[in-house]
Amino acid sequence: MTRFNNSLLVLAALTVAGCGELGSDKAFDRGPDSKDLLDLQAGIWVDPNGCDHWIIDDGIEGYLSARLDRNTGKPVCSGVAAPTQTVGDFKRGGTEIIGDPF
Repeated sequence: MTRFNNSLLVLAALTVAGCGELGSDKAFDRGPDSKDLLDLQAGIWVDPNGCDHWIIDDGIEGYLSARLDRNTGKPVCSGVAAPTQTVGDFKRGGTEIIGDPF
């Protein structure tokens, strides 16, 4: 039983260790193909409510944020695509280490 408890304790410690913050600069990719996030191409994903979200697929990581109007801060719902659909070349600039098989 002690071996099980020790294993559980080590697993819990490793899980919590993955929650730490790596740094304050969120504009830089820290993956195996590290690059500035400005080098990646964003597309637009339309949520079920019809509002736009910026989407980037880096192969390993993915990034998604709401598309907001610069002046009002309200969500942009442009109708550029049907709900739950994506437009744009959002995989361009992604990793070449792990390719996208689809």
